Amino acid sequence: MRRMAFLIALVASPFAAVAQAPPLTVESVMRGPDLVGTAPFNVQFGADGRYVYFRWRRPETDTLDEDYRVTVAAPQRIERLPRNAIDTIPLGNGVWSPDRRRQIVVLKGDLWLLEPAARGGGARRRLTHTPGAETAPAWSADGRSVYFTRDNNAWALDVTAGALAQLTDIRRGPAPRGTPAEPVGQKKALRDDQRDLFDFIRRQIAEERLRADTDTVSTVKPLYLSERQNVARLAVAADGRFVLATVTERPRGDSAEGRQVQMPVWVTQSGYVETQQIRTKVGDAQTRQRAALIEVATGKTTWISHDSADASGVAFSSTGQHALVRATSTNYEDAWLVVVDLPTLAQREVAHLDDDAWLDGPLSGASGWVPGTETVYYGDEKTGYAHLYTVAATGGAARALTSGSWEVQQVDMAPDGHTAYLHTNEGDFGQVHFYALDVASGRRTQLTNTEGRQDVVVSPDGRTLAVLHSAANHPPELYLQPARAGAAAVKVTESPTPEFLRYDWIKPEIVMIPATDGVQVPARLYRPRGTAANGAAVIFVHGAGYLQNVHKWWSSYYREYMFHHVLAARGYTVLDIDYRGSAGLGRDWRTAIYRHMGGLDLDDQIAGARWLVATMHVDSTRIGIYGGSYGGFITLMAMFTRPGVFAAGAALRPVTDWAHYNHPYTARILNEPQSDTLAYRRASPIFFAQGLVGHLLICHGMVDDNVHFQDTARLIQRLIELGKQNWEVAVYPVEAHGFRRNDSWTDEYRRIFKLFEDTIGSSRSAR
Repeated sequence: MRRMAFLIALVASPFAAVAQAPPLTVESVMRGPDLVGTAPFNVQFGADGRYVYFRWRRPETDTLDEDYRVTVAAPQRIERLPRNAIDTIPLGNGVWSPDRRRQIVVLKGDLWLLEPAARGGGARRRLTHTPGAETAPAWSADGRSVYFTRDNNAWALDVTAGALAQLTDIRRGPAPRGTPAEPVGQKKALRDDQRDLFDFIRRQIAEERLRADTDTVSTVKPLYLSERQNVARLAVAADGRFVLATVTERPRGDSAEGRQVQMPVWVTQSGYVETQQIRTKVGDAQTRQRAALIEVATGKTTWISHDSADASGVAFSSTGQHALVRATSTNYEDAWLVVVDLPTLAQREVAHLDDDAWLDGPLSGASGWVPGTETVYYGDEKTGYAHLYTVAATGGAARALTSGSWEVQQVDMAPDGHTAYLHTNEGDFGQVHFYALDVASGRRTQLTNTEGRQDVVVSPDGRTLAVLHSAANHPPELYLQPARAGAAAVKVTESPTPEFLRYDWIKPEIVMIPATDGVQVPARLYRPRGTAANGAAVIFVHGAGYLQNVHKWWSSYYREYMFHHVLAARGYTVLDIDYRGSAGLGRDWRTAIYRHMGGLDLDDQIAGARWLVATMHVDSTRIGIYGGSYGGFITLMAMFTRPGVFAAGAALRPVTDWAHYNHPYTARILNEPQSDTLAYRRASPIFFAQGLVGHLLICHGMVDDNVHFQDTARLIQRLIELGKQNWEVAVYPVEAHGFRRNDSWTDEYRRIFKLFEDTIGSSRSAR
């Protein structure tokens, strides 16, 4: 025990860590999980709440992620399970019966009934054993039947008698003659007029229906879907009278508007170049969604529509008296929550969300029923920050459950409907904590308090929290904590390798940089460390567009985080900016790039460069910039449109022309290229390539199915035709958007490091 305490103290001491750790190099930090370890993930409680199950890889012992469990009553007891054992264990994400005594879980595609004895285990019974997968189980209101989805239809199973009933008859293929597709708009109005005016038409329709009715057994009317339509989701009302369906329809594959990109795959087992069919481009025809209510007794289908918006079914209220449908405009600026009364099918709009840029944010898809009530909950940014609201099914004024200059980033309703569990950044945009909110009073209780980020799962009985906690200098680890304010959390795992733990990893300073328009822009600062400042600086631009990287938890850009230590150890100052468009700072920050990516977001990088010169005494001629994906795009815009600010830049997997990116992301921000040419022209680097000043490195994977390699190929040709010099390209034949191989990461970052050393760093100084 004394030896263990000594080792822990040794690891915790920064002086001991620095003394024992070898120097950081590009090669060492680009090993990824082989150095950092693999943090726990897929954390779930067991159905009886006695264990927490998770996937993990012990440092320097496992070669693959494995299944583990820890005993809630004894957090030090970690047990390794047979591989994929979690797939056969009833977990706490099952569906409880109305009396909370039984639970339905899905194990390997089959339904099982659990009857747990109070936290001591209990009986379980297999309900289905079929080749098809059963999904989306739900209980009937009386607790006698279980509803589920199989083979794109809804079913009911009596758990006592075992009787099985098919609730919907959804078929693929053309409807029989005499059963034409339901018209909409003007066509429907003309048809209805014909039926109202002429007895001849009414008789004709009746005769056609009679001839088409060849099924003398079933009295349920089938719903026919075309080959381009699919059932995305089915939900059954608790009283079993209605099924809520969401149907998707993809565009015609042979149409010019729906053409998909063919991506070459260069290194293959066959030795031949092969192709993969991937996404369409922005402005092409997109998959649409429609919502329908199907009456179980008759099969009658009623399509729920709202203007020309896409519609998706959300859920039924617990009594089955109402259905909730969400409609979203195709320009992403409006969304409506529509309640449908049952069985009358009367519809009413209970909430309208709108944004003159585009709707998004951390709660953009959050909506549903407060359990046990006829009350809808949803997220909205109408105050400038994402907050939680409720509204009655009958409509009326919405009630704000949270408010303030901070974001609710996730909401989960407790099964009893009394409590909402929230992840928020209240009080500090650089942290995420977990709260319990009393729905009736709106009172919040903060349940976690350790600096950093907490991602929390609550036990089935609500008594215990499984917390994935991380700090800025340590990856996420699993902790267990009683679900009450101020309770101590007990650490369960230690994931990094001993080598990683020997380093004195820093917590970067968070600084605020004044932008040209007076806004304070947050950034993380890495000062030169262990050596004198060399007068040079590097700005890192995170990718993903809507993402936060200035915070006090472990970054998803952890290789870059470690690379910044390599730079700092050689005298560089490094700045990492949450530019306009980044997450965590509210709606106005998010939408500041509307119709002009490469505008304020690029201005923020320029402000960072000026701040480095004025505050950190950096040489204004020795500043570099780099980043991947959106960060690669910003790097290109900086090198092409802001001459002299950056002496060197590395653009990794960059977007070079937004007209070639995907529709859902790009059309939200820039509209469509055929209707907003200006937005695409001023935001696409390829149109500014003639302005290249300084040294440019471009790196791109050749099987990137996100930002296609075509983006870089087109820019290469443009630079060649312009006669530009001082640029180079590195390609990676087997890599997608996110590199998978350590040797690829190493090669890429060696080139980035060499670029900076040769142009702004020690190598330049020596010349």
